[in-house]
Amino acid sequence: MKFYDRNAELAVLETMQQQAAHAGRMTVMTGRRRVGKTMLALEFVASHRFLYLFVSKKSEALLCEELVQEIRSRLRVPVFGEIRRFSDLFALLIELSRTEPLAVVIDEFQELYSINRGAYSELQRLWDLNKAECKLHVIFIGSVQSLMHRIFEEAKEPLFGRADRIIVLQPFPIATVKEILQDYGVEESEQLFSIWALTGGLPKYLDILASSGAMTRDSALELIISPHSPFLQEGRNLLVEEFGRDYGVYFSILELIASGKTSRSEIDSILGVHSGAYLARLESEYNIITSVRPLGARPGSRVVKYAISDNFLIFWFRFIFRNNSAVELGNRAYLREVIERDWSTWAGKMLERFFHRVVAATGRYNRVGGWWDKGSKNEIDLVAVNDLKKSLLAAEIKLNPARARMADLERKAERLRESFPGYEITCRIMGLDSLSDPEFAPAVVLDPNIDPMGKNSLP
Repeated sequence: MKFYDRNAELAVLETMQQQAAHAGRMTVMTGRRRVGKTMLALEFVASHRFLYLFVSKKSEALLCEELVQEIRSRLRVPVFGEIRRFSDLFALLIELSRTEPLAVVIDEFQELYSINRGAYSELQRLWDLNKAECKLHVIFIGSVQSLMHRIFEEAKEPLFGRADRIIVLQPFPIATVKEILQDYGVEESEQLFSIWALTGGLPKYLDILASSGAMTRDSALELIISPHSPFLQEGRNLLVEEFGRDYGVYFSILELIASGKTSRSEIDSILGVHSGAYLARLESEYNIITSVRPLGARPGSRVVKYAISDNFLIFWFRFIFRNNSAVELGNRAYLREVIERDWSTWAGKMLERFFHRVVAATGRYNRVGGWWDKGSKNEIDLVAVNDLKKSLLAAEIKLNPARARMADLERKAERLRESFPGYEITCRIMGLDSLSDPEFAPAVVLDPNIDPMGKNSLP
């Protein structure tokens, strides 16, 4: 699959590279695994004098030996003496950029935390002493967002405040997924929704589907559940190491959330555990779930639901992990039958998330989310608010819009007025046909650090 999108991020990287011609610059890039951080960095540095260095899990001395070999091979420069410490290797990079600009990508940088945590203090010292006299643009990439946040954004850490830019890379927006599908001859809105719902716009997943010719719902599902599919073990590959020995509890919680048990009381009663600490870590440390409140609710409101942030993980926990016995037996027919039986229920909730993204991307609203009252007696799938114009869109979202009744939506919208007095409310029933409405054309999001949906807004 060719390189798509990322124009805003490339512009930031190019600005940092130009500034590095006068003094060193440090860029930090984080984001979920499979989101395309390495691909983006390599796309950028290809037109510059560069090095790509990967921090693998091995002793510091062996790591340095491997990286020195890469430096010799790539830049064709002699390296004298033995380098056994990462700080000495970083000093070498600074020396190599004294007279000529050099872009250095250091991938999985957070692994140094377990190899030699003290190296960060040495890097701070070297950077502070030499930044003004070198022409080094160092791009630190990390997939463990909690660790990268700690390393660069916690005040007590040595590298706090040293990054000139921090890019939190997001999955492709729906507009880019649409462009990719069109390049592969797929035009239908139903297929756009299905592929987005399954991949969440993650470049790696889209690349796997594209290279396999699986860019429709049916072909994608066949690939996902096929023997030896990379998707079958993806949830475990992503999360078991992160969670450690408590992964069983975390997986059980995520399975419940993916299956629609989204309140803490439901989770506690089913699992028979106090899930509060686990939920807090899943949200603040692992960035896997988000707590969702009705639009207009106070930030500390106890009316809260939990949602898995990642589309594919919702699918994986709902269908693959939950039916692990069938997966282990290789009973693909059973698994496909379960997916088809429950697809409309799962897809209906994903369609709400889809339209939250579509509406947010128009740039017409400053707040987008869902709304429900106490006890969830009245629930509105999508509420989009423009606080400047005092206007509000309330929408019912259905795979089959004919099943929704405008009178019911208008009745619930009257309850909504209590939270938004004086706002002009427009009610709409929306389905995939609504995508052809010019009102939902996406605006351009210029800041690569901004997710147009924002935190705590997943349906």
